[in-house]
Amino acid sequence: MADFPGKVNTQTSSSEPQRSFGIMGRVDMDFLKSIPGILLMAEIVVGLLVWALVASTGYSSYAAYGWVLFVSVTLWLLSIALFVVLLLSVYQSLPSVPWPLVLLVFYVVAAVLYVTAFLADAVTVPPQWAAWHGHLGASAFFAIVVTLLYGASSYFAYLDWRGEGQNAAANTVPV
Repeated sequence: MADFPGKVNTQTSSSEPQRSFGIMGRVDMDFLKSIPGILLMAEIVVGLLVWALVASTGYSSYAAYGWVLFVSVTLWLLSIALFVVLLLSVYQSLPSVPWPLVLLVFYVVAAVLYVTAFLADAVTVPPQWAAWHGHLGASAFFAIVVTLLYGASSYFAYLDWRGEGQNAAANTVPV
């Protein structure tokens, strides 16, 4: 007959790591240092310049600037929301969402919309002697810059969606 130990340890241990519920514990500092993170921050800053430059003028006399404002403000707000989601790793709590595909679609659509906004902006810049020429010319310049930034983000989102040689399902299936 096997000997029964005299003292039994009934304390349980958890193999799950300690969780931090504070915001600072969830901030993904590596995202801020990554190329997609830097691009997203640049898109937010340059997008702000686009709509601020247009909004600071008498844009109501040109219907095209309504489209430029709609695109730039909408994508600026969506980019801020996306930045918060990625910075705070909220996407990890939603594993059923195919985030690489969502990012790819967002960036491609943003780049296409900004191309149209840039064209509308650049075509309607008034002559050099007219009022607001500098503001509207600068907004057209920054519109093409943010278009190129969204294009670069689309490329990196495509690489992430493609998986860079890894199993693409590993990014969407909860483990």
